[in-house]
Amino acid sequence: MSQKIYILLSDTGTLFTKSIKKYTKAPYNHASLAFDEELNDMYSFGRKKPGNPLNGGFVKEDVLTGTYRRYPKTTCVIYELNVTERDVHKMKRLLKIFIRNKQRFLYNILGVLGVSINEPIEFSNSYFCSQFVAEVLHRSGIQLWDKLPALVTPDDFRKCERLLLIYEGKLFDYEPIRKQLHKF
Repeated sequence: MSQKIYILLSDTGTLFTKSIKKYTKAPYNHASLAFDEELNDMYSFGRKKPGNPLNGGFVKEDVLTGTYRRYPKTTCVIYELNVTERDVHKMKRLLKIFIRNKQRFLYNILGVLGVSINEPIEFSNSYFCSQFVAEVLHRSGIQLWDKLPALVTPDDFRKCERLLLIYEGKLFDYEPIRKQLHKF
């Protein structure tokens, strides 16, 4: 039976993201993996606390109260990927390991630099956002590219033909989020 997962690429417009954008020339610089269209069950590697860009690691992202809430002008693109029920089961089993050990995981800032020279820089328990999403997909048997997860960028998701574009624009204008905001 087919199920859907979602890949959110975003740009909050922060100084850090503007710096990355200047180098990459890509419109989005953060990737997240969601298991529902409303983006309630969404994970990535990023800021652990919205106000502190230096404290990064594994996060369960919350659009309504987390970092995105702090940056209401965030732009994004959302993709849908059809997967099997078994794929989702594998991904969620892997995520349980991340959730149980979230304090052990660090943000792989050196890995981001490695991408720029096309040289994977990997550390145990350390990921950057797109590396994490690619790793979860890869370990679950979903192969979207012929490259290591440590070399996958948010723009690679944008250029992936297997992903179906379902929305592009301001994150808070995305209909499922707008509906939640009215309840919030």
